[in-house]
Amino acid sequence: MKWGNDVPNKLTSLQEAVALVGDGNVLAFGGNTLNRAPMAFARELARRGVKNLRFIKTAAAHDIDLLCAAGCVATVDAGFISYETQYGLANHYRRAVEQGVVKANEHACYTVMCALRAAISGAPFMPVRGLVVSDLLRENPAFSVVEDPFGTGPVAVVRAMRPDVAVIHVHKCDSRGNAIIEGPRYEDELLVRAAKTVIVTTEAVVADSSSEISAKTVQIPGFLVHSVVHLPGGAKPAACYQQYDPDEKVLQAFSQAKTPEALEAYLNSYLKQDHSSGHKGGWGYATR
Repeated sequence: MKWGNDVPNKLTSLQEAVALVGDGNVLAFGGNTLNRAPMAFARELARRGVKNLRFIKTAAAHDIDLLCAAGCVATVDAGFISYETQYGLANHYRRAVEQGVVKANEHACYTVMCALRAAISGAPFMPVRGLVVSDLLRENPAFSVVEDPFGTGPVAVVRAMRPDVAVIHVHKCDSRGNAIIEGPRYEDELLVRAAKTVIVTTEAVVADSSSEISAKTVQIPGFLVHSVVHLPGGAKPAACYQQYDPDEKVLQAFSQAKTPEALEAYLNSYLKQDHSSGHKGGWGYATR
């Protein structure tokens, strides 16, 4: 891995990074459920009113729920969309699916991973043997059954999924895009390798010459990254490992909200935090 001085500075603003996402794009978010989701990026998408997004994620929660409430989503390919136990269901996502506004393409988490691996390898599909005995074959046109050319019988396959843009929230990153994830990585490395464009949002920016940046510590190499956005607290009100926990009051209030005014109040309460470093906020609660 080369860390040369000829690599350009990729630091940019949240607004400029979000402008890379267009209506109808296939978008993938890193993290898992309420852990390390790129929530500041999701809020800015909602503020911009991006439409007809097609989402890929193994297990999502507040990120997809928010964008369904904002009317930004057309389809979701995921194994799981819901909050963790104490917060209940993803009500905005569920309502959008029930009303036919959002098409839910049901996966297992592993089939999402296999679809990403297919995209990484340049293959049109990836075998997933266990699907042969699954009802998912009847529910999702991304699955099919083919005959094994080597004679072992029928094999289920999942169609490759390649995101137009993947957005990953990390703990540390330098200006060249070399990123460090502390704690669980989930499927973030698959998303980065499968996507056409990668955006990293980061809790902290470290010096390009920092001893923290090395081939042993970096999970996302800078040559795969298009843009870096410095966003302390960028996963709030979800969690970031060893940085902060989920904000229970904000998440529960959002789950029960039903009006456009409530959504606008939520987005506005994070405006300063999302657009500048060093600010903290929540939905209708005192700055802390």
